[in-house]
Parts: sequence; C-alpha cells; structure tokens
Amino acid sequence: MDKQDFTNFSLRKAEAKDLPHIWPIFEQAIAKRREEGSSQWQDGYPNPNSIEADIQAGHGYVCLDGRGKLIAYLALIFTGEPAYEALEGQWLSTLPFAVVHRVAVRQQPHIKGLASWLMQAIEPIVLAAGFQSIKVDTNFDNAAMLRILEKLGYTYCGEVYFRGSARKAFEKLLTK
Repeated sequence: MDKQDFTNFSLRKAEAKDLPHIWPIFEQAIAKRREEGSSQWQDGYPNPNSIEADIQAGHGYVCLDGRGKLIAYLALIFTGEPAYEALEGQWLSTLPFAVVHRVAVRQQPHIKGLASWLMQAIEPIVLAAGFQSIKVDTNFDNAAMLRILEKLGYTYCGEVYFRGSARKAFEKLLTK
C-alpha cells in the first residue's frame, strides 16, 4: 500500500472489548519478526495475558483508521520501567519519563509509515501528562523499529536486559 494519509486516524486508550481485535495484530507482528529472522517475540511473549494486563493497568493504546478499524497497539507506561534503572550506558536525562513497549501494527494490509505515525501520536499525550522524555527499547535485530527510532530523533543510550536478553535502549526528549 502506498504511503497513507493519517489525517483521519486516531489514538485512544484500549478497552477490554478491544482485546479480540488487538491479538490478531500481534499474531501478524510475531510472524513478521519470525520471517525476518528475529528472535524478538518468539518465546511466547507478548501474549493475550500481557496485553490484557496492559489494558487493565491503563497502559494500552489502540490506533483506529478513518473507518474506525483497529489497526495498531502500543503500551504507554507512565509508572517507570525497573529494567531501565540498570542501563549499561547513560540516559539523556533524569527527567520523569514515559515508556513505550509492545508496539504492533497490522501487517495485512500493510500501511506504510503507521508505526512512525503511532510513535509521533503519543508525544502530545506524554507532554499532556507532564512528561518530557520517552524511553523505549528494542531487539538488536529489529531493523524496522531501529529505523523508526533513528528517523524520529531517538538517541541510543545503551543496553537494558529483559528476560535475560540485551536490548538497545533509546530516549527522546520532548519540548512543549
């Protein structure tokens, strides 16, 4: 699909009723990571329980296209990330920060630029919540997310560890 006009797309908090629509997006994303030879998300995580926990905690966000169809998901967390305290490297700031985890976009049909739009769409939410920093991590072999983070001005800060695996950690400082 050609590059999309995102004018009519929207982002909102996920609700329990969204779970049956969210999980198929993750299944597509997990399959894509596998097809690309990545080890990310190939160990049973994330799973429907982790997405349900996000939603119950108020961390889940969904993206809807102009027709109201759910096409993407991410967890936006304002309560910190314990693994980030053990960063091997140095964060850009000690500001209170939002954390992005579990970004997944519908693969069929593929919407070029959707993950980038999603990452930009959360910035006003983060600022409105009183935060000026976003931290995120990804696998070393997640080339698509690494390109997005570079394109959107995230700075590589070092490595963090989840479930025994090193991941690249990034931070972006936001201005009001």
